[in-house]
Amino acid sequence: MLYIKALHVIFMVAWFAALFYMPRLLIYYVEALDKVEPNRSILAAQFKIMQRRLWYFISWPAMILTWIFGLWLMFDRLGYFFTEAWFILKFCFVCGLTLYHLQTHVFFMQAQKDTLKWTSFRLRLWNEIATVFLIGIIFLVIPKQNSGWVWALLGMIFLGAAILMGIIIYRRQREKQEPPVISPDPSAPQPDPPPPPVPPVPPANNP
Repeated sequence: MLYIKALHVIFMVAWFAALFYMPRLLIYYVEALDKVEPNRSILAAQFKIMQRRLWYFISWPAMILTWIFGLWLMFDRLGYFFTEAWFILKFCFVCGLTLYHLQTHVFFMQAQKDTLKWTSFRLRLWNEIATVFLIGIIFLVIPKQNSGWVWALLGMIFLGAAILMGIIIYRRQREKQEPPVISPDPSAPQPDPPPPPVPPVPPANNP
């Protein structure tokens, strides 16, 4: 079963890597929409290609194989695992991570159809949720103690607060660096339109 456990860990790492990178690609895609043409179309199309390759070739296969090998390990020692509080909580975290994956898939499909409405700031917050899940799972799996759930929850709360604070500071610093956008005043007097062009005078016919 050690080989099954090794495969489970390998595909779990690949799954997390894809979940870390996909929201970043969505952020880059949303920010590319603010650029002028032709950069906007070129960058948006390139990011959508990268999203499809990551999501269909890495993320979905890694998630499915993580579940397959994880369930294999679980059913091999079913009586032991479901008597341990740390494993039950870890199983709940993995189910929550799967829901996170499915919601990210919704965002991915919206980006492919150019209907994604989330801002880059909200996607940055969404991007860090996978990190919180990772910390919670590690604090449960490594000690493998029933008291480990306390440290897992404390680690998730502390990390979540630190990430949120960092994102807010980053957003404020970015807003200070960006020049303000001044919209034209519709009530201001508009300049007079240019006069129509004067048609050329045909040359006189000499007798």
